[in-house]
Amino acid sequence: QVQLVESGGGLVQAGGSLRLSCTASGTTFSDYTLGWYRQAPGKRREWVAHVTGGGAIDYADSVKGRFIISKDSENTVILQMTRTKPEDTAVYYCWLPYTIGQEWWGQGTQVTVSS
Repeated sequence: QVQLVESGGGLVQAGGSLRLSCTASGTTFSDYTLGWYRQAPGKRREWVAHVTGGGAIDYADSVKGRFIISKDSENTVILQMTRTKPEDTAVYYCWLPYTIGQEWWGQGTQVTVSS
């Protein structure tokens, strides 16, 4: 089975930085997209960013210019969060769109940005 495990969440004051990491196991990931979603209380889960197996990167407009996603290895994806805002507060989930009808998710890591 594929497993995704996030780490690096925590409390940060607005304007500060956090580095989230997701490590995947259970298969070979070089050909797959890895990315991040987030979900704030009372809101729907929101796509944040992803990097494809070929290295293409895209970001949600809400984080563009502030967050950087990278794939440090074939099984590790990083979300470097800078210039954080209170509206970034959410549970952040690692995401692997494995195939049609099957997506894999991490357990989530809480990020809280204080004002």
